[in-house]
Amino acid sequence: MSVQTSGQLPRHTIELPTLTGVSAVFMWSATVGLYRGISEAFGAVGGSALIFTVSAVIAVLCTGPSAFSALSKRYLIIGGGLFITYETALALAIGYATTRQQALEVGTVNYLWPSFTIALAVWLGYQRADWRMIPGLLLSLTGILWVSSGDRGISFTHIIHNIGTNPVAYGLALIAATAWPVYTIITRAISEGKNGVPVFLTLTAIVLWIKYFSTSQPPLHFNFNGAIMVLTFGVLTTLAYSAWNYGVMHGNLTLMATASYFSPVLSVLMTSLLLHMMPGHTFWLGSLLVTAGSLICWLSTHQTSVVA
Repeated sequence: MSVQTSGQLPRHTIELPTLTGVSAVFMWSATVGLYRGISEAFGAVGGSALIFTVSAVIAVLCTGPSAFSALSKRYLIIGGGLFITYETALALAIGYATTRQQALEVGTVNYLWPSFTIALAVWLGYQRADWRMIPGLLLSLTGILWVSSGDRGISFTHIIHNIGTNPVAYGLALIAATAWPVYTIITRAISEGKNGVPVFLTLTAIVLWIKYFSTSQPPLHFNFNGAIMVLTFGVLTTLAYSAWNYGVMHGNLTLMATASYFSPVLSVLMTSLLLHMMPGHTFWLGSLLVTAGSLICWLSTHQTSVVA
């Protein structure tokens, strides 16, 4: 994708569409911290249902009623199913975490998706890569193992014990990490250029409310701080998707893709600020390894359009 430049701007200047797209990465970096804060205020399922209800309302208000038309059945069923799987799995993984530290860990597992996206794109023939993809994937996986070991470095005994204390949360995080790459590639092929996000957010909210009312869940009580976080999350979700789509259409995809690979470290930083906690140095090292592995995977490719 080419980037059109104005005659008044120097060639090295990063244009507004690209900066707009990159801003989505910073907004998404607040996801783990907001998910956790909201789940502590309203419960894992109830909090997630509130999040996507508000996000859906804001997204529909921004796009209008036309958001619910012109989507093919295939895109609605396949794309919507994958989107709901990803968002629900990630929200509940963070909500079901027993501690804030564990919420950070399962949130970092989710950030295997950039490397997984590249690997899937190469496997399906949408993208070419050289030998560097293998060490890149291994480095990202090493980072996840490091994070999952706690503060004692990589130890399979501690990894098994750590995951065994809450296999549901870690399992959901891994499902999220694999669902998003599939969604990214499949919907690129079947969406026909249509934006299904407002519809998918609405369907995600419906699924979560069904789960809330059909299972035993703690009652919802008004919480001022929680309500502010829900509203903030809803606004950020809409702004982030809009900013990313604008950048994809008009900006430099290479720079946007590169920025997205710093998400693990940015997420840890934002989550630490939002939850008033500071992870240990081993956690930071694991996050850096995940980021480095993703960057190496990206460098191994000859094209970046699918990944973005």
